[in-house]
Amino acid sequence: MQLKLNIMASLNPNSNLNLILASTSVYRRELLQRLRMPFEVVAPLVDETPMPGEAPPALASRLAIAKALAVARNRIDSVVIGSDQVANLKGECLGKPGTHENAFRQLQRLRGQEVFFETAVAVVCLKNNFEAHELVRIRVLFRELEDSEIESYLRAEMPYDCAGSAKSEGLGISLLEVIESNDPTALVGLPLIATSRMLRQAGFKLF
Repeated sequence: MQLKLNIMASLNPNSNLNLILASTSVYRRELLQRLRMPFEVVAPLVDETPMPGEAPPALASRLAIAKALAVARNRIDSVVIGSDQVANLKGECLGKPGTHENAFRQLQRLRGQEVFFETAVAVVCLKNNFEAHELVRIRVLFRELEDSEIESYLRAEMPYDCAGSAKSEGLGISLLEVIESNDPTALVGLPLIATSRMLRQAGFKLF
């Protein structure tokens, strides 16, 4: 059964299509709310296991498209947004740690390292045969972190559902030396510049 959450659930006044976010991430939901458009949230129920040898950008893009399509197939008359983020450490995929121990080990590996956060977004509407996706890359340089800093940060922030364990919109910003990106929202999990562009292409007027 698909989990559904209504966010101002009604038709967009500028379109005859419903908008759906194919994600249960609270971070993506909060970001999409910035566009002040009515939308639903539906869990995509997609296996996020990487394929053998799959590069981080390819994994993020594949999963963003798969999430959007998984929901769009059941909601043909809707525009569906799917997104995924993978932390890329020298070509290795780092996902959500899930536990305190995994997050601690991730941050030990990431200290002093250059990491690329690959954030993909896809917009799909099967009724109109519309499908588009973009990948936004964010370059991040982590500080040289002491184990005690990592432990204190994790206990304060508990970022176990964040790829790479760095919750940049919170205390995690203090772990970093540099962030380079064309879209600051991409690091949080949903690149709104790319998303807005594709929604306009799909027929939505944002204002």
